[in-house]
Amino acid sequence: MPVSTKTYALAAISLVAVVLVTLYAVTQRAGSDRFASCRTGRIAGTAAIGGPFTLTDENGRSVTDADVLTKPSLIYFGYTFCPDICPTDTARNAEAIDALEEQGYEVTPVFITVDPARDTPEVLKEWTDYVHPRMIGLTGTDEQIAAAAKAYRTYYKAPEDPEDEYYLVDHMTQTYLMLPDVGFVEFFQRELEAEDLANRVACFLSN
Repeated sequence: MPVSTKTYALAAISLVAVVLVTLYAVTQRAGSDRFASCRTGRIAGTAAIGGPFTLTDENGRSVTDADVLTKPSLIYFGYTFCPDICPTDTARNAEAIDALEEQGYEVTPVFITVDPARDTPEVLKEWTDYVHPRMIGLTGTDEQIAAAAKAYRTYYKAPEDPEDEYYLVDHMTQTYLMLPDVGFVEFFQRELEAEDLANRVACFLSN
């Protein structure tokens, strides 16, 4: 039996309706990200980055993420014996923190060590106070540090039985932006200059 013109028309209308509904759904998903205009790239699985942790701060107190991340925070994983990369990256972050303060934004710099064997609270306190007066240094047991690194999907590798006291720790170097009541929103690579980092962070804070 031949298919009528009316049947073709109904099929076409149905197809258009499906396309429009699909486009609307896609548009709604894209528009649901209030920080979309601040992002330079698409990050998969943002909801799975970050999370609860229990560590020891530079004053020897046991703290959780709820105690530390009470304000917008820039988190960096590194270690105080790092010869060049960590000092450069944290100095860049500190400069960006000061630039943000001039714009009216208070952001907390957080340094989580990946070398708890050497980075005691006392060592961290001296180091972080030198980098920035508001920087919070965090250490912990091997298990606690590993759990925090896993939560933030970052990598590090220290020698298991180092014979040299000046051993190096391999680690990733991104900086994470965390917002209260939101969680992780973006990470920044070390190639970004302080001014650009401050402007990128300010975009998120103004939304």
